[in-house]
Order: sequence, then C-alpha cells, then structure tokens
Amino acid sequence: MMKIFCVGAFSLASIYYAQTYPASAIPEGLKKNANVVIRKDFTTVQINKIDEIKYQINTVTTVLNKDGNEKAMAYIPYEKGDNISDVKVTIYDESGKKIKSFSKSDFGDFANNNQGVFYSDNRVLALSYTPSQYPYTIDFSYQITNENTVFIPDFVPFSTTNTSLENGEFRIINKSGIELKTKTYPSKYNYTSVIESNNAGEKVYNYKNVPAIDDALMVPKPVNILPKVSFALTKFNLEGKQGSINTWKDFGAWYYNSILQPVSVSSPAIKAEVAALNLQGSTEEKVKKLYQHMQTKTRYIFVALGIGGWQPMLPDEVQKKGYGDCKGLTNYMKTLLDEAGIPSYYSVINSNSSEVSFDPDFPKMGGNHVILMVPTEKGNIWLENTSQQLAFNHLSYTTTDRNVLSVTKNGIDIVNTPSYKAEQNKETQKLNIKLNEDNSITGEGKFSYTGSQYDYCLRFAYLSQKEKNEALKNRIDVLNFERIEMKDFINDKDNAVGKFDIDFKANNYSKNMGSSLLFRAVPIFTNNFYKTEESRELPFEIGQSFNDEYEINFIIPKNYKIDEIPNDVTINSEFGTYKLNFVKNGEELKVIRSIKVNKGIFPKEKYNEYVSFRRKTLNSDNSKILITKI
Repeated sequence: MMKIFCVGAFSLASIYYAQTYPASAIPEGLKKNANVVIRKDFTTVQINKIDEIKYQINTVTTVLNKDGNEKAMAYIPYEKGDNISDVKVTIYDESGKKIKSFSKSDFGDFANNNQGVFYSDNRVLALSYTPSQYPYTIDFSYQITNENTVFIPDFVPFSTTNTSLENGEFRIINKSGIELKTKTYPSKYNYTSVIESNNAGEKVYNYKNVPAIDDALMVPKPVNILPKVSFALTKFNLEGKQGSINTWKDFGAWYYNSILQPVSVSSPAIKAEVAALNLQGSTEEKVKKLYQHMQTKTRYIFVALGIGGWQPMLPDEVQKKGYGDCKGLTNYMKTLLDEAGIPSYYSVINSNSSEVSFDPDFPKMGGNHVILMVPTEKGNIWLENTSQQLAFNHLSYTTTDRNVLSVTKNGIDIVNTPSYKAEQNKETQKLNIKLNEDNSITGEGKFSYTGSQYDYCLRFAYLSQKEKNEALKNRIDVLNFERIEMKDFINDKDNAVGKFDIDFKANNYSKNMGSSLLFRAVPIFTNNFYKTEESRELPFEIGQSFNDEYEINFIIPKNYKIDEIPNDVTINSEFGTYKLNFVKNGEELKVIRSIKVNKGIFPKEKYNEYVSFRRKTLNSDNSKILITKI
C-alpha cells in the first residue's frame, strides 16, 4: 500500500498548561457507547515556507475499558529527516492523580506497517504501556517538523467507532505566503458540525462534545457520517520536488513528471520478456496474457521508499527481484504494456470497505493504493496488480464504486471504477440431499461465486486441503457436520468465478414427530440475527448488493412419503426480493430459493422495515417439510 503521512487521532496545541482530567468530569452523553473519550485533541499547524511545516500535537484521552487501549496508544509516525521534539506522556488515574511520566527515550522505534516492511523510510515511535486499572487518562504531546507540505491532514472528530470527543481544535498558521485552500464537508446526517473562525490571520476549527458512534449492526463507517475539513497548499514540496495543485490538471502533470516519469524506464530484459510472449489477438487478449504472466512472476511486499513513499520501484528492479508493492507492481505492469504498444494509466485510489472518492472540485494529495486502467474500445480494463490469485479485469469490493486519479502526461483524469450489480455478485448452490431415518443427512453440492462474492471465495485459494475443509465447516455453521470435504476448488482467473464441490454428512437435521420426520427447507443459509431498534440513532448501510440462487434436491427414504410442504413464498421490498418455490416429484422434492438484496445507505426510520424483510426471509428459509412413514 502507499505511504501516507498521517498524524492519526492526535492533535496539537500551541499553549500547554498543567491540568488534570478526572473521569468524573466527563459528560454522561460522551460515555454512552464509548470505550475512550478524547478529552482534548488540539493540533496547531504552522506553515513556514514551501518546504517547512511544523506540527504541535496534544491529545488527552480517557480510556474507559480494555477495549479502548489501542485507541489511546502514544505513537508518532515519521520519516528520515523529520525533527521530533518535546515528547511528553503523563498517565493519570480515575481521579486525575498522576501515575507515571514518560519521555522520548521511553519510546520504541519501529517500521510503520503492521504487516511488516521489507524496505521503508516510514517509521513510528511508539510507547508501550500496560494499564493496571480503568479508567485511566493519557496526556500525550509532541512537536514534529518536516519538509513535506503536501500532506496536511484532514480535521475530523475521530476515525473509529466507540470513540467520543469532548474538545477538538485544529489551528493552522500560514506564514509561507502561499495560498492555502480549505473546504468543509458537513455531516450528511447532521451528526455534528465544525465551528470555524479566523483569529489574527490564523484559521481555527473546533468540534465540541461529539458523542460516540456505536459499532452497531450495519452502521456506516464514521468517514461517511462525520464532517471534515480538508486543506491544500496551492504550491507544495515533497522530498525536494516542488509543484502546484491549483487544479487536478497541473497537479497531475507534476505527478507524472516528478513521480512516474523518472521510473517509467524499460530495459532490454523487459523488451525480451514481452517479445517472448508472442502476443496475438485482440487488445483484451494481449492484456490478459501479460497480466497473468506478471502474476506468475511477482508477489506483493510492502515498500515505502522513493519520494516520500509515493514513487514506485524501477520496473527492472521488480522484474529481477520478483516482488514489489502496489506502486512497483503497477508500474512494472504498465511498462510491460508499454512494450506491447498498449497505453495504460497509473491510477491512485482509496481502497477501503467504505466507498471513499476524490472530490473533483478540491484537488489534494490522497489515496492509499494504486491500480492500473487500460482503456479499450469495449471499455476500461482494470488491473489489481498485488494478487497472484485475483482474476483478470476484476476489482474487489474495496475498490469498486468509487473514483480514481488516473495520471496522464497532460494531468489527472478522474475516472469511476466499475459498479457491480446484484446479479453480478452471485452465489449459486446446487445441493443433492439424502434424508436418513436417523435424522442425519448426506449431501453433495456445487457452489460458484462471482463479483464481490468471488472476493470472499478467493481466500480458499491460499489454504491447504485440511484448512479448506475446516474453513468451510466454520463458514457453514448452521449444520452439525460429522464430516465435510471441499473438492475440486477452481479459481477461474479468466472469468472471475470461484467454484468448488462439497461432500458432507450432518447430524440432527430432522426431528422425529411420531412416525414422521420434520426438517427445514433450506439446509445452508445465512443465520444472521436481526433485531429491531425502537430508537435507532443512525442510518444503516447495506455494503454490497448480491443475488443468491439455490437449488436443493431432497431424496427421502423409500419407506416415507412427502406428507406436507409449505406454500410458495414471494417477498418484495425496496431492500430486495425473495422467492421460495417447492416442486414435488414422487420421492423427490426440489426447493428453489432466490434472494436479491440492494446495496445503499438507508435512513434510520427504515431500519425496522429492513429487519422485518430479513426476518421474513429467514423464517421462509426455516419453512418446515413433513414426511411420514408409510
């Protein structure tokens, strides 16, 4: 992933004074749904010149329980050349009494990536502290100065659920003489608002008493609920490379010339590599062959070197070493296409389970991932270059339904990634179930997955056979398996389809009713629990649309007859549709199930309607079939 300068949830203050923070002083409204309460989050940003920016940060966080420990960690992201000073940490108990103090020398120095890093200039100072009691309060402050003025962070109340904010302030002092652009994005749901003011040339922004967002069922991510303020200097510096960002066009031209062009270099070995593939056919066929070739040769490793962690590795280096991060692998793939005479565009994106897009009207540095776009007469081909298993021209749910910054020599084009319809995000089940008199069932089945459901299926590709069986057992936990085996797993990388067969035996599926057996209509289904909320406070989000189709063939014991089957079911809702049909044929019964659910963010007033819809579908899945002994 791409390196981004961030100051996390910490803030800066220009004036510090002795103060204690007893937990008893926290307003009751801020304790609701909160694991931590940010008592104070003050940030002062002073821009001295195009290549010097100073941050003063002071946060005071009260941790109410053990689930809040990670949100109150004292850490300082930095890179080589940054000047860090005045590091202070003080821990207070529940009453506000000082427990312990720490300084910079108590911090450990680590690579700033939780997955481990192969190469990186991106570091973090972090303090290890184990609390002995709750609640406790951590008062953390520091100063940091660096030369990169392109990364002024957004001002948001907080970024995680179960966190509340008592007092947040962002003060920005611009002494550089360079125009500073700002834009405020109000909360779409009036959750809170930012207070703006100017004080002797200083821009000051405040949040007051922002309650926590509970990590409730289907609640949208905080980024989609809270307001924010964005900042961008019209002229900036990044590792000695100066540019302008008045428009996406001039920023894109700088990005192309300063970041990409110096590393857009082929080599005789790469030329020979492409020539050896003897590419023929349509543009799509050539791109597919090159892409799948690249996948067999490379693997993803995090690298954060080169102009602040934003510049890719040289293609020749990726080819020789067989690894790279999203930037390096994308640049290598682009170079392969260049040698084949096929234009493509390095595209910066926000990869996240929540859709985050760039603002066409407010250009600024951003994004956390890179993919490749290949325009063709039939439409754009999209290449995710970090996976050895992902299908050709398939984007996962973390990169669909948003826009990218597509970098060209003439500037940046803002282009939308694909949006998959429900019918494309499909799970198909075909089961043959034999009912046994001892209440068990034996079964065989064929499963296939497309669209975003292919993404979830893809994880099986990395597992051993034993791990596949265990993962499948855990995934289908509605059945009491005696045994289960996944067979013939196929990752169809040409068509983005995941397939496998299963063979299983499950106990206690049916129940004895005198001389009869009673069993549910749908053996394998999603048994999510949906609970109504009379005082729902926030909207709810259906993150992905999907369309599941099941066909279940039941074979009953020879000395039994089908005595009673439910009526067919059809349920229509603005959230989707559901159908359940029964077809009786002698000693066999076919059950056909179809459910389609629409994605979207819906108002809180409709939450209980959605719960009602899903409960009806679950009840129908549990429809009972009665067979009687002859």
